[in-house]
Amino acid sequence: MSDPNDPQQRTAVDPHKNQPGHPGDPAYEEPILDGRYDDAVEEEPIPTPEGPTEVIETDYEIGQDNLNHEFKLEFDIHKPVFTISALAILVVTFASLIFQQQLDPFFAGMRDWLTSNLAWFFILSGNIFVLLCIGLIISPLGSVRLGGPEATPDFTLTGWFAMLFAAGMGIGLMFYGVSEPMSHFNSSLAGPVVENGVRTDWAPLAGAAGDEIGARRLGMAATIYHWGLHPWAIYAVVALALALFSFNKGLPLTMRSVFYPILGERIWGWPGHIIDILAVFATIFGLATSLGFGAQQATAGLDFLFGIPANNTSMVLLIVAISAVATFSVIAGVDKGVKRLSEINMVLAFLLLLFVIFVGPTMAIVTGFFANLKAYAQEIIPLSNPFGRDDDNFRHGWTAFYWAWWISWSPFVGMFIARVSRGRTVRQFLTAVLLVPAIISVLWMTTFGGTAITMTLNGFTGITDAALELKLFQMLSQLPLTQITSFIGIVLVVVFFITSSDSGSLVIDTIAAGGKVNSPVPQRVFWCTVEGLVAIALLLAGGLGALQAMAVSTGFPFTIVLLGACWAIVKGLMGERREVGDSDEQGHNATA
Repeated sequence: MSDPNDPQQRTAVDPHKNQPGHPGDPAYEEPILDGRYDDAVEEEPIPTPEGPTEVIETDYEIGQDNLNHEFKLEFDIHKPVFTISALAILVVTFASLIFQQQLDPFFAGMRDWLTSNLAWFFILSGNIFVLLCIGLIISPLGSVRLGGPEATPDFTLTGWFAMLFAAGMGIGLMFYGVSEPMSHFNSSLAGPVVENGVRTDWAPLAGAAGDEIGARRLGMAATIYHWGLHPWAIYAVVALALALFSFNKGLPLTMRSVFYPILGERIWGWPGHIIDILAVFATIFGLATSLGFGAQQATAGLDFLFGIPANNTSMVLLIVAISAVATFSVIAGVDKGVKRLSEINMVLAFLLLLFVIFVGPTMAIVTGFFANLKAYAQEIIPLSNPFGRDDDNFRHGWTAFYWAWWISWSPFVGMFIARVSRGRTVRQFLTAVLLVPAIISVLWMTTFGGTAITMTLNGFTGITDAALELKLFQMLSQLPLTQITSFIGIVLVVVFFITSSDSGSLVIDTIAAGGKVNSPVPQRVFWCTVEGLVAIALLLAGGLGALQAMAVSTGFPFTIVLLGACWAIVKGLMGERREVGDSDEQGHNATA
């Protein structure tokens, strides 16, 4: 029986394990992270499993259904997935640009219908994802190691934690860090409003009419509910499914691979094509929603600081400029510049966080962090109850949209998390993915949202009166160094925008290339351009309403895909446990 703790045996299994500084050696880590490889680094895009795993034997070869060409413009695309996805997205984009006035009420109506009729489905599905993750953590299946029982992590623990947080919610935290806690606080403080027997207010649960402490507590609990365990459980399900069926089962890194236990060889046909097409749709419109939020906040900040009008022209020009930068990073190859930008962004975000903690109401933030965690623990069950509630506006307008948005982002974030998590056990993986980013999100929301609420209780009305995209800048205006901190806020949004666009084009292209990680650069340029076009088209056609509508409409069918993935994960992990058990038994018999 091989010993995974024996360095000689590990080296025999994987010759890269003895590289200096591994994990932590940039020559090894960068290719895994980028999905693009220098000639000097000969690393397989999807490493073979190490140790006994339930490898799925199939005659399918990655790229066998692809159309490739190398004359003048190189491309290598999966014919059904790329063609249908690209054509449908381009049709929606240009229709939105041509029929802007007509589509505005259509998008608003679609969003309202979907969220009002399907809120229970989104909330119930989110609960299932959380319960699955917790169940796997405490069950024997949590001991399964991604990549095989002899696999070792590709990244250091510190680097892995940093990437888990960086993967998910950069633009969202900037946009909603102040605006959401303030919105829930104000609506809770106002209490329920009933007209013709129906509540018309936006307060979560029963609100806290006239109770400032209660409204603060409920507002922060509702905010953390939207940024805590549930969204990260959604990401974790997708990431675990992709990692398990690629690193342990030897299948391509696409969503269709997850459904092999359910569909068998049919995943290579139209059932699999449809799954991957839905993944492309969900990712492109989820990214477009985030890019639209980022453009609105960045232009609002430029108006706040420099008086540049925050109108459609400004937003379009900003999206074009940032998409051009992201496209340049795609063409440049291994994008060390963008990675450095991302690292700088994380440092700036941390410095801005520390600045607000120490310059703002420090004790209120510190005590509020623990109080908010307690409130979240007390209110998570009522907030996640999908039935028998009357806070329709909150459930429909906030929770249902959020869950659809997170689900539409999940192929993008999930694939990134899967790439960097090989070598971790399922228990380590799920614990870290659920807790590390969630705790940082709680700290961020407590710091920015809690500071804004404190300022409001002290008599400052500017935050309450400001539009959503301006609330952050209004809060910073009451602290020292306003010009500097507000400019840092704009820089954070812009760089999150760039890195999301660049990384998103990689994920979409991997899916649309049939699981090929090293697909030609022009394809990524195409998807990077399309992301910007979609964001522009939806902003012009209906603003935030159109962005939210498309996120919800693509998130709904992909929720069904993820529910199927839950069952496939359990079945796949049970196969891994059997394989390791059989191997141990054979080794014991051979020794005897």
